[in-house]
Amino acid sequence: MLIDNAHWLNLAVALGIGLLIGAERERSKADGGDRTIAGVRTFTIASLLGAVSTSVNFWLLVVSIICVTVFVATAYFTRRDEDPGLTTEISLVFTVILGGLAMTTASMAASLAVAAAILLAAKEPIHGFVRGVVTKDEMIDFLILAAATLIVLPLVPNALVGPFDAINPRNLWLIVILVMFIGALGHLALRLLGSRTGLPLVGLVSGFISSIATIGAMGARVRKTPDLIGTAVAGATLSSLSTVLQLVMLLAAIHPPTLHALKVPLLFGGLTIALYGLVITLNSFNHQSQELSKPSRSFSVKTALTLALVIAVVLIASAALKAWFGQAGLVVASAVAGLADVHASTISAASLAASNKITAANAAVPILVAFSANALSKVITAAVTGGKVFFQQVTLGLVLQVSAIWLGWWLF
Repeated sequence: MLIDNAHWLNLAVALGIGLLIGAERERSKADGGDRTIAGVRTFTIASLLGAVSTSVNFWLLVVSIICVTVFVATAYFTRRDEDPGLTTEISLVFTVILGGLAMTTASMAASLAVAAAILLAAKEPIHGFVRGVVTKDEMIDFLILAAATLIVLPLVPNALVGPFDAINPRNLWLIVILVMFIGALGHLALRLLGSRTGLPLVGLVSGFISSIATIGAMGARVRKTPDLIGTAVAGATLSSLSTVLQLVMLLAAIHPPTLHALKVPLLFGGLTIALYGLVITLNSFNHQSQELSKPSRSFSVKTALTLALVIAVVLIASAALKAWFGQAGLVVASAVAGLADVHASTISAASLAASNKITAANAAVPILVAFSANALSKVITAAVTGGKVFFQQVTLGLVLQVSAIWLGWWLF
């Protein structure tokens, strides 16, 4: 058998894999004060065993893996009362496989070895995070999100269906996943930042879930504790910045040309509300924020599904009005839907543009109309929940934002 320089390099990678994983296991054995079945020498030899077996014959590698598996199984059952864990045993078998992989795909084998070593070394932080930080509800939410993404999404058809061919089931389900994912990000930010860092940060994070709901919550907080007027207004204002950022994310995912058509108006509106919110926040720093209750769930599946249903209805209505009355019908439908939720109108207009039913420029105006109608709902919410001063300050920010958005559209 001819052995070239590349072959020696692959053997060196296999040697490094065994040394890396073996060194971590040796260190773990020393820290734990126990005697596991394998240390740095055993892991190094196991990796080289896989490499040499692969060089000779593939079936020899299979036999080697089986022999090592029988060995670690026997060792485990003889000392299972002393050490009930299987981490070292599984790692040893995995090291044999990585040694064999190093002879054909050295870069992948090395990357997997580093990842395995990191997982092994991070035992305490990972266990502490899962057992002490993540709640049962959060774990359930993570599993729901994973199932929605990895199991359900591949099964959803990717084709236009329904009246006027207005609905793509796959796109609708992607929206459900996106809403749940954004909710999970907001929940994680609340967990990491804590509500005592101030209502402005909480408002910015919560705005990704629902800006109208955030303004209502801030208004209720002011009714209960009038001294929090400054921080509550800041939180309510910054939730509208989250609305702009969320629209950018949605348009980037659904139809980038529509985002390109709206980049200047969204930039104007985002910067305006950000500056206004920054001024309000700086003025509110002298007020001590009270602790806010944190949601126990990362997101609401019901909310995500309801939004998808609303979007489906808006898609059909928009397509019908567009077919019957042209562009004016689409604008009217977007304005009505925007009173409840700007995202549904944005997604429907962008989806129509993505399916080439309208142009990106024609999709921009309905989105801006829906944004303006949604701002009106926020104003009404502020008036009902927070009182006169809260209403005036929040309304001023919203008026400035909507004016800046339409100014950006008119100029560019």
